[in-house]
Amino acid sequence: MDIENAKHIGMASAYEGAKILRKYFGKLTGVKKKGAIDLVTEADLESEKAIIRTIHSAFPEHSILAEESGLNQGNAEKQWIIDPLDGTTNFAHNLGIFAVSIAFSYMDEMTLAFVLNPVSGELFTAEKGKGAKLNGFPISVSKTQKVSESLLVTGFPYNHPEIIDAIMFRFSRFTKAAQGIRRLGSAALDLCYVACGRFDGFWEQNLHPWDTAAGSLIAQEAGARVTDFSENPYDISQKEILATNNKIHQEMTGLLVYKETQ
Repeated sequence: MDIENAKHIGMASAYEGAKILRKYFGKLTGVKKKGAIDLVTEADLESEKAIIRTIHSAFPEHSILAEESGLNQGNAEKQWIIDPLDGTTNFAHNLGIFAVSIAFSYMDEMTLAFVLNPVSGELFTAEKGKGAKLNGFPISVSKTQKVSESLLVTGFPYNHPEIIDAIMFRFSRFTKAAQGIRRLGSAALDLCYVACGRFDGFWEQNLHPWDTAAGSLIAQEAGARVTDFSENPYDISQKEILATNNKIHQEMTGLLVYKETQ
């Protein structure tokens, strides 16, 4: 596998998707619902098409898993995982906190990652075993030692009414324990912001593979520890994710413990 060529195509694909998002940002003509609060716009769809077109022009045999079009069968050992617009609700409300998220998995191992915010121009990248970067410069997680000194970030899943008790229990515990909590609305950026030390920890549940594939690799390559809520190794098929600077990981897992009888 030519990883250098894959890096070039992955980056080019991210910029192609971002170009579409910039074209539509603040100029949407229609927003549709996939669920009660799960939105999709023409920007999502066109961005995804542009990304897939760019990838398949170079690697027509590769498999693609994308948010809007699902699984495009191909060589499963070489798979691209795409979120053409992570943060659609923000985008639809003209809030510039959203991103194109693209990951490349080789032999079932996340190998390359690209997360690009078209508004800020920040491009987060990572290659397995070679660290993470922001616009070409190496990044690393924070050195904060305690949750009480930490700025944390979380998100609420689209089905949050079904699990609201667990969500609010955890949110309340962290609100009391941490220096501050933020909710930005883009899991890909949340993970990248942990990677570069803007946040000390991130937790969320009921995400999809395209939400975390790129961001989790970027975070890990920047020194983050990424697990589920019980400290089991994380992979993109799981429904819980906890990413921290490693120093506050055990303290956060303790605060995440929830029992339905409470």
